[in-house]
Amino acid sequence: MVRNLERARARLGEGVGRSVTLGDDAWAVVQAPDIDVVVETVGGTELARELVLQAIARGKHVVTANKALLAEHGAEIFAAAQERGVVVAYEGAVAVSIPIIKALREGLAGNRIEWVAGIINGTSNFILSAMQTQGLEFAQALAQAQALGYAEADPALDVQGVDAAHKLSLLAANAFGTLPQFAQVQVQGIDTLDAVDVGFARQLGYSVKLLGLARRCGDGLELRVHPALLPQHHLLAQVHGSMNAVMVHSDAAGTTLYYGAGAGGEQTGSAVVADLVDLARSQAVAPSQRVPSLAFQSGALVAPPVQEAAAATSRFYLRLDVDRVEATVPAVLQYLGSQGVPVQRMEVFAHPNDPALHCLVLLTDRVLQRDLSAALELLHAWPTVLGHASVLHLETLNGGV
Repeated sequence: MVRNLERARARLGEGVGRSVTLGDDAWAVVQAPDIDVVVETVGGTELARELVLQAIARGKHVVTANKALLAEHGAEIFAAAQERGVVVAYEGAVAVSIPIIKALREGLAGNRIEWVAGIINGTSNFILSAMQTQGLEFAQALAQAQALGYAEADPALDVQGVDAAHKLSLLAANAFGTLPQFAQVQVQGIDTLDAVDVGFARQLGYSVKLLGLARRCGDGLELRVHPALLPQHHLLAQVHGSMNAVMVHSDAAGTTLYYGAGAGGEQTGSAVVADLVDLARSQAVAPSQRVPSLAFQSGALVAPPVQEAAAATSRFYLRLDVDRVEATVPAVLQYLGSQGVPVQRMEVFAHPNDPALHCLVLLTDRVLQRDLSAALELLHAWPTVLGHASVLHLETLNGGV
């Protein structure tokens, strides 16, 4: 099924065109008795969900690159496929040129995965790279990304972190043996990020990245997408432009890294064809012996609780705009210490927009997020602390930490 029949015929060429049946009715494809596999790349969730479920109900395998569909309706779709004994393949749904689903599902099958972290949205990474290397404001970097074709006219899904959260829910499902839990992912985008903080982070030896992080914590999971400081020497900090990368830490293999383009027509096509080849190779395999769609057999899937944001423990970057710096800085440090917020590093910078003010930048040790929030709420009332603190996560991603 194609959207533009004439264009498709022209691209196929005269000879090939006679041997390929073209049409523009998706329902006819889904209902055709002689079609064994339906490839869904229409995007969106409503129509795609109906088409995919109808295809499964008719005993057809499905290949899709639709991360939103599986993140939001995966439980229903995978259950239907299990019941009908068909495959739902989706390598193209996450970081298209990186075979990360296969790596998690097969290559690391002998491991207990502790965490998965990644730069999994090319638009946001391009924007952040431009902000860091060219000193641009967010709006300027976004305009540049749109002009070069790296951002949509409406970039909300990308810059607000939703696209990355869709992908993270699929990565976590394969890493930890759960159904996709998109609704439980804590999401913060880059659309409110201040270029001042990007600049200060760079001076302190860090890069700001939109990070997707899925990690075991006790009997539950952390699932979060947000801007975070990474040490400049870290491998993920070296991922620039629109490129993607996923890092996985597991008990036997240790830390492994997967890098490549996160978008593109040919890259998506590569992932879709790889899924089709896998399906063709496994046609003679009984459904119970196939590699499970979510890495674990359906009876082994679990539903661990997802940690609330307030209960998370992390290091943080804080920026406070302060007046009367000589008196304010010692008082702030003493106050934060009394509230259980350990400060590991402190720097004072001239305010970029107001010569009468200074920026107090603090890097904390690990602290409970609810404790930090409570301390900052009282600090915001101080007359020498202007506005609200800028707060960003700081991650080191070293081994099991």
